[in-house]
Amino acid sequence: MTETDTPILNARHLLGIEALSVGEITGLLDLAEEYVKLGRAPQKKLALLKGRTVINLFFEPSTRTQSSFELAGKRLGADTMNMSVRTSSVSKGETLVDTATTLNAMRPDILIVRHQDSGAAELLSRKLDCSVVNAGDGCHEHPTQALLDALTIRRRLGRLDGLTVAICGDIAHSRVARSNIHLLTKMGATVRLIAPKTLLPADAASFGCEIFTDMNKGVADVDIVMMLRLQMERMAGAFVPSAREYFRFWGLDRKKLALAKPHAFVMHPGPMNRGVEIDSAVADDIEVSLIQEQVEMGVAIRMAVLDALSRGLSGGSA
Repeated sequence: MTETDTPILNARHLLGIEALSVGEITGLLDLAEEYVKLGRAPQKKLALLKGRTVINLFFEPSTRTQSSFELAGKRLGADTMNMSVRTSSVSKGETLVDTATTLNAMRPDILIVRHQDSGAAELLSRKLDCSVVNAGDGCHEHPTQALLDALTIRRRLGRLDGLTVAICGDIAHSRVARSNIHLLTKMGATVRLIAPKTLLPADAASFGCEIFTDMNKGVADVDIVMMLRLQMERMAGAFVPSAREYFRFWGLDRKKLALAKPHAFVMHPGPMNRGVEIDSAVADDIEVSLIQEQVEMGVAIRMAVLDALSRGLSGGSA
């Protein structure tokens, strides 16, 4: 399907969007388009990564990200393994560096890692001989989520440049927001951040985005409304008055969505807190909601990332 000796990524790892060029982002999106087609074909499996080993190491629970990386690896023909952290030595007090040493001895080709601490993926990339993909580290980045969001938007609207995208909700704790801000601004979109002051990062003014604390004003005339999950597990203290009050002011319902451009689309990285950040009537409306499409694009993007990284693996083409 692809020319495996043609580089798309200039680095051995995918640790964040911030370090990627416009050309690298475009290359990954274009490659993912081919894997969208493959995913819709009767025969979905290739031998591109035959003989390669991909390990999923998730220190935080995940459904969409872990399962789509697993499926991506298997569709490319890799030997894919999910490491259960709860039953591993990590749960017995082993350090991340000790884990890296153990993994290195297994000689994997690509490691997919999700960790609760910012910088964990970067640390592992310096300790391991294999390629490392950041599947979310603390409040830092979640690069493949931003890439799948960009692919979803580009397929529906034909472009990223010139669009206005509103990112709404718990921006302070969201690695999804940070990766999307990096990607969308690089690609020429205008990004609006909409949140109560308590859920805006202290340095939000330096992000190059328009900032709103009023949801009605923030969603006016936007092309995309991207809602974020309230990450209660990362909060220490009262950031919002109550779930009911939060939905009243910053949750997305049909009345607020009507302020956006006609035919504006709605996105959410999942999992959703229905009735808190988004109303079910909006989330389940196939005319405006791209949420299920995001899930499909997630497999295609992660196949593209594994393909792109495989081109730099030792031992020649995969």
